[in-house]
Amino acid sequence: MAHLKALIFDVDGTLADTERDGHRVAFNKAFAAAGLDWEWDIPLYGQLLAVAGGKERMKYYLDRFRPDWPRPQNLDALIADLHQAKTRYYTALLAEGAIPLRPGVKRLLTEAREAGLRLAIATTTTPANVTALLENALAADGVSWFEIIAAGDVVPAKKPAPDIYFYTLERMRLSPQECLAFEDSANGIQAATASGLATIITITDYTKDHDFRDAALVLDCLGEPDYPFQVIRGEVGWTTYVDVPLLRSLHQQWTSTLSHR
Repeated sequence: MAHLKALIFDVDGTLADTERDGHRVAFNKAFAAAGLDWEWDIPLYGQLLAVAGGKERMKYYLDRFRPDWPRPQNLDALIADLHQAKTRYYTALLAEGAIPLRPGVKRLLTEAREAGLRLAIATTTTPANVTALLENALAADGVSWFEIIAAGDVVPAKKPAPDIYFYTLERMRLSPQECLAFEDSANGIQAATASGLATIITITDYTKDHDFRDAALVLDCLGEPDYPFQVIRGEVGWTTYVDVPLLRSLHQQWTSTLSHR
């Protein structure tokens, strides 16, 4: 039976609740600065999150919600420029400390490192966004906590395609049976499970109604000793927050189930 060797984390919604008060706000700042009449309110952004990737999300917005908007010949260049501007606004929000990590994230990452577990990131967000979050919300050397940061356009197909996870596993020279993934959305768990990874979900307001039937465990957050998680799906037994012993137990249960299929 395979032993647990690594943890692979999504970023947006998983490490931090970045979408509503981070990326959405930054997109709107970029649109306003460019003189566009695009405005993504909270409910609309929830619909746009069905599409992974910021540039792809803008194209989907135009196709689905703004067929009236006249397309310039250089639409791809405009969207690329807007995405770069949005990233600058987003990193500024992070530098202001406006986007903290979710409950239990820093504690679990610290415990995992101390236990000798390898850490990686597999995300559709840009490398600059990941770096800004880790340096401002985790630690000054937060980037170095992760052996691999697979982000942005490093693979052509974004989640729910499993490509980013295949890339990460290949770079780490690990099998999916030696890892656990952490996600928050339907796109995320589809990508993780398609690559063979057992997946722990921490929901957000935007993803609480997603289909997580294939998850090993679904929680409202990772929890802290003084801030217990709520279990939405699965069994945790003795603890009220996610720690390394719980992860090892979940992984053992998962691999045991696979071996009996």
